[in-house]
Amino acid sequence: MAYEFCVNSNITFGKGALKRLPDMLRQVGASKVMIVYDAGVKAAGIAEKVVRLIEESGIPYVIFDGVIPNPTNEVVGEASEIAKKEEVDAFIAAGGGSSIDLAKAINVLMKNPGPIERYGGINQVKNPGFPLIAIPTTAGTSSEITNVSALIDTKKVIKYVIIDNKIMPSMVLADPELTLTVPPSVTAATGMDAITHAVESYISNMATPLTEYNALKGLEILYGNLETAVKDGKNENAREQMMLGCIITGFSFSNANLGLTHAIAHTLSARFKLAHGMANAAVLPYVMEFNASSCPEKMVDLARAIGLKLSGEIEEDSLLLSRELLQLTKKLEIKKLSEQGIRKEDLDALADDSLKEPVLGFNPRSGVQKDDIMKILYKAF
Repeated sequence: MAYEFCVNSNITFGKGALKRLPDMLRQVGASKVMIVYDAGVKAAGIAEKVVRLIEESGIPYVIFDGVIPNPTNEVVGEASEIAKKEEVDAFIAAGGGSSIDLAKAINVLMKNPGPIERYGGINQVKNPGFPLIAIPTTAGTSSEITNVSALIDTKKVIKYVIIDNKIMPSMVLADPELTLTVPPSVTAATGMDAITHAVESYISNMATPLTEYNALKGLEILYGNLETAVKDGKNENAREQMMLGCIITGFSFSNANLGLTHAIAHTLSARFKLAHGMANAAVLPYVMEFNASSCPEKMVDLARAIGLKLSGEIEEDSLLLSRELLQLTKKLEIKKLSEQGIRKEDLDALADDSLKEPVLGFNPRSGVQKDDIMKILYKAF
């Protein structure tokens, strides 16, 4: 059987990578660039560093700093109008998944007619956009190297994704020094997001030997460094390893896709504006428990990858991962859904909306019913 595996981005990884930005801008031939970032990146002083390097290159720029968590169609439309008016021909996205996903979506509308929601789904983008340089400041979403942009449709109250190899960033500057100022709670949530990507892509029904290798290796690295990165944010080795694990895992899930955890998390973000990583972390252990019977051998592989002690009884060992993930979320002080503003009366609608998520089609356990999701939500509540 032949397998397809796509990695489109040119990645510069390691301490000091950000300094390569002027060279990259000249390399892509940019005549005017839009910088996309949020208030947190500005407050951390990272935006100032990026602007200084662009000025060093002598290339004119325009700033869009209106990024919001879980970017909406309206924000995409607003930013794309500015980019067109300013005749931008390159983009720089500095930040977490929201900034990079937004930049991807803006770039789609530079060469394709709006509105942006018409490109939801797989391979709906006709024309590739301008060069996009991604500068991740968190280790979690892997948006810097994936073919996915996740957006909120405020009219339909859904979180949807654009999946297309044409939207991948052209270049990536992955500098772990930029993550040293990320607070513990965000480090925990984004780290659990990356772990979710690893385990869900490994058990996806679209997984191949190429994606499985990256998922296992990514999980090993992430699990081995997340607690240290949360407890000691200035630990440069842990930060570098988290960023490395995030990128490796991105190679896996951008090709194998995800599953039920993300179906629920997308709904939580759309309806209640929950941070994506926190939403994933809250339900992940219970989804893995639910999925275990459909792929017990793979669950054992994941448990083995993080050094859990196996008994040799596959049914028992297939549940080790879910139990360990539950303990990990407790150590990292991941909040239960009830602590994140979700009410019991909200769960019914959440389950209904989760069933509509296309990503469910990649879950290893097929035929997911509303009652199944309700049981997961009650456990996470």
